[in-house]
Amino acid sequence: MTLPPPPTGTSRPPAGGRCPVATPLYGPDLDGDTMPAFYEKLRREHGPVAPVTIAPGMQAWLVLGHRELLRLTREEQDFSHDPRRWTLLREGRVPLDSPIMPMVGWRPALLFTDGQQHRRMRSAVSHALACINGHELRRSVRATAERLIASFADRHEADLVPHYARKLPLQVITGLLGLDERTGQQLVQAIAGMVAANADSVNAAQRMNTILQGLIEEKRRRPGNDVTSSLLHHPARLTDEEVLHNLVVMFVAGNQTTVNWIATTLRILLCDPAFRSSLTGGHLSVDDALDLVLWRYPPTQNFPARYATRDLEFGGQHIRTGDMLLLGLAGANQDPEVLPPDGVPVTGNRSHLAFGAGPHTCPAQDPARLITRTAVDTIRHRLPDLELAVPESDLGWIKSPWSKGLAALPVRFTEPQLSQAAPSHAAEQQAFSQTFPQSGEPR
Repeated sequence: MTLPPPPTGTSRPPAGGRCPVATPLYGPDLDGDTMPAFYEKLRREHGPVAPVTIAPGMQAWLVLGHRELLRLTREEQDFSHDPRRWTLLREGRVPLDSPIMPMVGWRPALLFTDGQQHRRMRSAVSHALACINGHELRRSVRATAERLIASFADRHEADLVPHYARKLPLQVITGLLGLDERTGQQLVQAIAGMVAANADSVNAAQRMNTILQGLIEEKRRRPGNDVTSSLLHHPARLTDEEVLHNLVVMFVAGNQTTVNWIATTLRILLCDPAFRSSLTGGHLSVDDALDLVLWRYPPTQNFPARYATRDLEFGGQHIRTGDMLLLGLAGANQDPEVLPPDGVPVTGNRSHLAFGAGPHTCPAQDPARLITRTAVDTIRHRLPDLELAVPESDLGWIKSPWSKGLAALPVRFTEPQLSQAAPSHAAEQQAFSQTFPQSGEPR
């Protein structure tokens, strides 16, 4: 979407009359291995709210405190979602072709709205997600997983990031949206380019819009049993533009995060013998592994953004009206105030902030958990002797200020058990009830 030309204005000094020393939240030295230490350095130097730059000359605040992040996400009267409040943008100091704009530029979607407008859009999105049949979704995930495993089974080796974790959510989520696999792959590539925050990000955003516009036109003519059709025909009466941008939010939030969640959970099971043994012995469940990932390696590290609606003191910092504040999800999960003395999350504790908090808590976390759990369960049972093919120290992370995902996960295995019987109905029902505890049955 093309933003309206921002008004010109005069820059102003930051709070307190001086500019705090801001640390770049980007660069080749920051990846999944270095980020935890990076957050702790910021916490030591600045406390729970730290000054950072998201691009050269573009300062923001990274909220690292668990308590502070809860306040940031819950108090809409002080912290708005609307990026048109952002001082740097309003004063014309952010080029419209900046690589950061596809991530933080305003869109008519629930992620960028407050109050009644947000509730209106969220009602449509929540309804579309609630209409997903959990049993059918699980069967679709398992069938997709088994096809993918069969595609590399004869080689007795694979890289589970490109060959499994990246393909599975793509095929499942694009199906939920009503896209065919080929167009879905094009959409994934466009969105990946958009969130990469590089010189091609704006062009990638335009490619993404073209794909989704075509999907919406098709579903207007021929509605189906899919999320896009549900959004188009909900009583909230979303416009085509609103449907497009809410699909963007849903896909960005649903695809790459699920890729990261699957791959990182498999890494824990492959690299932590004690955890794997406890899982095999029934002392821990796959859900325990999923939660451990959400605590230690949240698929989304940092998330844009909130904008201060007034001058205020927050986390020991002087925040000015129009300042940008980033949700430091990974940093907040590391906050010593919420972790036990040994720093290890307690099994079963789901007070992490991997899905955000407050009115904007991710509405898709239940289907995302079901997809991830089924993907992990299926490959564990089909490839029971799966093992890492390289030393754990050789595993690298993608370089992104927003996302935390493995770049590769090479494995080897012997003969797959492709003829193994599916889990019993009782086991499936228990897994479904764990994912949808409020409903018990799919709608």
